[in-house]
Amino acid sequence: MRIIAIVSVGLLLIVASASAHSFGHIVIIVQENRTPDNLFGAAGLPGADVVVNTAKGAAITLAKGPVLGHGHKEFLLESAGKMPKGAYDYVTGDAQPYWDLAAQYGFANYMYQTNQGASFPAHQFLISGTSAPSDTSDLFVSDDSGKGYGCSAPAGSLVPTIAPDGSYGKIFPCFQRSSLIDLLGAAGLTWRYYSAVALWNAPNALESYYQSKNLVLRPTKVLSDIANGTLANVNWVTPAGSYSDHPRDGDGGPAWVASIVNAIGKSAYWNNTAIIVTWDDWGGWADHVPPLKNSTGWCTVYCYGFRVPLLVISAQTPTGYVDNGVHDFGSILRFVEANFGLSKIGPGGWADSYADNLSGFFSGGAALRKFVPIKARRLTKRELADHSEPDSD
Repeated sequence: MRIIAIVSVGLLLIVASASAHSFGHIVIIVQENRTPDNLFGAAGLPGADVVVNTAKGAAITLAKGPVLGHGHKEFLLESAGKMPKGAYDYVTGDAQPYWDLAAQYGFANYMYQTNQGASFPAHQFLISGTSAPSDTSDLFVSDDSGKGYGCSAPAGSLVPTIAPDGSYGKIFPCFQRSSLIDLLGAAGLTWRYYSAVALWNAPNALESYYQSKNLVLRPTKVLSDIANGTLANVNWVTPAGSYSDHPRDGDGGPAWVASIVNAIGKSAYWNNTAIIVTWDDWGGWADHVPPLKNSTGWCTVYCYGFRVPLLVISAQTPTGYVDNGVHDFGSILRFVEANFGLSKIGPGGWADSYADNLSGFFSGGAALRKFVPIKARRLTKRELADHSEPDSD
């Protein structure tokens, strides 16, 4: 059986080889603000559709470079070719662990952000396949507010919304909406959501879950849960600022992701876990592939966005596999649904209803791969203790 890394709760180990797409655990690691060209353009990965524009951009480290706007209005400008200064810069050197993961496991050429805005709505799409405030609303939460987030936010905290006609409004950031968490609970499956930053804590904005004990406010707790054999069936892992890959907040992202992969790889979870690593939005960086055109008839005013990186890691993922399928955040949700035999989220018709299930990343019937550790530096004590908010979204 395969293991899917989305951080799981409760030890469910099926070490023997079993049918494809049947993992006991899934861990979904969500990093911040990068495009494939920005993060992987200098890697030279065989088969990868990534480029760097050395005429317009400069080689930078993860901790340097501009903090670029990436709200819905910035999306509209960039999709029209109006790129901000610094957008063509690209990462070198300290991204090596990411490049090694891509070379050893699975890399997606065409993974797109579902929404056309910043972090707060992106994380809502990653648990629900939508950012609508309710199951019947025709609005989408479109951007960050710069103030409070979640159901316990101070009075007066508001986040922007966008209507089908393109008009903007505002709403308190606490929603009564269906999510993948509902399906997991109904099926008797366990879940956890690790997050130190309110902006990225998606269930904190759902009235049904903002007080749940499954919201773990220290991301590094996932490492001890792996070590103690208490991983949930499905786990979302979001970072603290210093290892988020957010520009100017630090360079600990590759070491952070490698620490989770190595912990799972060296544990009894390896043969039964799938690890999915993606980035929540494009961060304003340039990418040579245009945004995905929406032919679904759904979310036409706000879906889909630019590419973001996607890595898939498991004992059943072929070495150096580069996938050319079209994916978005709904694909991650659909993968979980397919793996555990779940239905679609809410009334259906959201991102998971139109997405694939990432099946190409898993080789059914093949022998399980032995884990080879990813080389990366150790996180510092400061990084491990970091609960700080990022400089920006």
